[in-house]
Amino acid sequence: MAVTKTLTGAVPYNLDNKVQQWDFTMKYEEGADATYYTSNMHTSIPATDSEGNVNFTPKAEGLWTLAQLIALCPISRWDNVFDSQYASMVPPPVNPVPDPEYVIPS
Repeated sequence: MAVTKTLTGAVPYNLDNKVQQWDFTMKYEEGADATYYTSNMHTSIPATDSEGNVNFTPKAEGLWTLAQLIALCPISRWDNVFDSQYASMVPPPVNPVPDPEYVIPS
């Protein structure tokens, strides 16, 4: 099954009617029944980080698109975390082992 990712939370922190920071939550889901696993990833993204790197230019919250919000999320890092969690929580299916020495009954 494919991993489903859904942005479930986006909280803007405004100053002078412009977003200065975003808090994001993304829900990851994979599997069904016994192999179902879900995890919520969370991060805060400031317009400019503590080292002076610009993550985004502040603008009014109504001017943001879903694609722009998702682009700010650390998706590749979250993908790696989720894959690791899933692998440790849901064991891979056991494959049958061939027996090349099987003798056909007469």
